[in-house]
Amino acid sequence: MKIEYPIRLQVYLAKSGAGSRRACESLITAGRVKVNNERVTTLGTKVNIQDVVMLDEETVEPIDKAYYIALNKPKGYVCTNYDPNEKLYARELIGINDWNILFHVGRLDKESTGLIIYTNDGEITNKITHPSYEIEKEYLVSCEREVQKKDMEDALKGLYIDMNRPYYIKKYQIMTSKWTKVVLTEGRNREIRKIFSYLGYDVKQLCRTRIGNIELGNMQPGEWRKLSYPEMQKLVAGTSETKDDKKGAR
Repeated sequence: MKIEYPIRLQVYLAKSGAGSRRACESLITAGRVKVNNERVTTLGTKVNIQDVVMLDEETVEPIDKAYYIALNKPKGYVCTNYDPNEKLYARELIGINDWNILFHVGRLDKESTGLIIYTNDGEITNKITHPSYEIEKEYLVSCEREVQKKDMEDALKGLYIDMNRPYYIKKYQIMTSKWTKVVLTEGRNREIRKIFSYLGYDVKQLCRTRIGNIELGNMQPGEWRKLSYPEMQKLVAGTSETKDDKKGAR
């Protein structure tokens, strides 16, 4: 992840571990960033290697080494990097020296488990999270009662839950009376839970098992592994081929 100057301020911040590029844009417009002790709120501002950049009065510097980590988030841990009301942070489960510069790609709520990617590469993060790339996110969902096919068919067509743009699932598979596999391509806030609640189900367990070509596999809760750059390139290129695609599952 070679850094070439001059570099846009939001990219500089993302490479410093301040968050995804879009999150860093919000930090700038909120007035939380200074360059050479001058507050900057204009997006697109460029900085050079000799410039001093501060976020919330703390100096930040980009790291030219890129990290890509897959973590099996346990229940009870939060994805946010700081919340005064929380004590268990998923990021702190990752055993590398630079864990503090990592940020999550998408998120899982506190009660959900499964695969989440951590990185310090803001460009990769933007590609994974942007809806236009339509990267699949696969979940296993368990409810208090058996999920009905008709409800899943309705979710395929789109549900107007909050009267804005509809919520969709891309495909599904009712596996047993307890478990249903659901695939999304967006990842809006608490999307799975909102869809199932709207359809009259109480979600008891929710586990993300795949993001594109990256699978949870046999990782136990709290375990993590490094992802290779080729794996990440395949992910953002949308070249993954899943078992369900081969079988033609819905």
